[in-house]
Amino acid sequence: MNYDIRDINLAKYGNKAIKWTGQNMPVLESIKKRFLKSKPLKSVKVACCLHVTAETANLVITLKAGGAEVFLCASNPLSTQDKVAASLVRDYNIAVFAINKENKKTYYSHIKKLLDKKPDVTMDDGADLVSALHKTSKATTNVWGGTEETTTGVIRLRSLEKQGKLLYPIIAVNDAYTKHLFDNRFGTGQSTIDGIVRATDILIAGKKFVVCGYGWCGRGVALRARGMGANVIITETDPIRALEALMDGFSVMSIKEASKLGDIFVTTTGDVNVIDKEHFLKMKDKAILANAGHFNVEINIKALRNISNKQAQVKDNIREYSLKNGRKLYLLGEGRLINLVAATGHPASVMDMSFSNQALCCEYIVKNHKRIDRKVLSVPNKIDRKIAYLKLKSMGIKIDKLSKEQKKYLSSWEIGT
Repeated sequence: MNYDIRDINLAKYGNKAIKWTGQNMPVLESIKKRFLKSKPLKSVKVACCLHVTAETANLVITLKAGGAEVFLCASNPLSTQDKVAASLVRDYNIAVFAINKENKKTYYSHIKKLLDKKPDVTMDDGADLVSALHKTSKATTNVWGGTEETTTGVIRLRSLEKQGKLLYPIIAVNDAYTKHLFDNRFGTGQSTIDGIVRATDILIAGKKFVVCGYGWCGRGVALRARGMGANVIITETDPIRALEALMDGFSVMSIKEASKLGDIFVTTTGDVNVIDKEHFLKMKDKAILANAGHFNVEINIKALRNISNKQAQVKDNIREYSLKNGRKLYLLGEGRLINLVAATGHPASVMDMSFSNQALCCEYIVKNHKRIDRKVLSVPNKIDRKIAYLKLKSMGIKIDKLSKEQKKYLSSWEIGT
């Protein structure tokens, strides 16, 4: 196999990180043990475009345990943990095409290398792999199906489906209850705050903390920021979510109003130019800007450059923009996912559920690809509930079961009773 050249001295540290992380992923570990025995993915080529972290390493090792031939590239140029990539290559003989801080050209060349392997199944985080595959003539002929990890990717894929251009079925892993209720809310919430604190060493307590968007990720960030003593402001375009944020006890206003007040701004919407030129010009001196959405499009960096006299890298992951109005703004992590640029992403115990969904959905695609529709599909309810059950079991928690009488009562009703 053709691997990228990397320092093999990193590998021993990467393997320690992989094993440490694996201890906190008991559900995925139980799936790996079953996969080792039954080999449900035997000879299946799986191309994964995911964040190359210790958590992801445990997923691809599980897929290989199931008999798959696995190829991995990064879904973000800044999130790759080189020591983990090195260990996957040296210790697990898994092809990895990812280098931290790789440029745009290299990033897409790595995606192409995965497509050249002619995968049977794709795994995506942001739909970059699927997008590239759809642009390649005849590349989808042998693809059975795929999975998508994140909200932004699901939005892109549903758009393709709506246009009638989706060329093979994709399971929206992001929409599984055991994914978005926990990964997006608790994982993004904690790791975003972690990334901001690591990058800035700032005290969160007492700050006016603006969260743009109140979806599952926004809810998580807002909850954790409030827990650390911040005065949290929510901006939204959806009236129902805005009302929910208000009822949850947060201040709600437009970004135009919030831009005058905020000390820290975090975008969590998945949309473009959420914080724009007019908002930068209203901000306080030394306001901090960070993004928790998948792509670096939510903060209009081009506009920020245009209204600046000069720029300076004042610290790792902090770029200072000196505006023409005399104020300074600080952009964290080049506007990319702050939890992965400045920190290590979601806790392993959360990714345990997300990646268990990925593994079981991959198995589902292999078994059922001849009879599933060319659509964006939901995670089968049986898989979602099984993962929740296994997670509770791993935590030593038992729950009740419905009796036959209770099941009958819930499924029947007669007039007059």
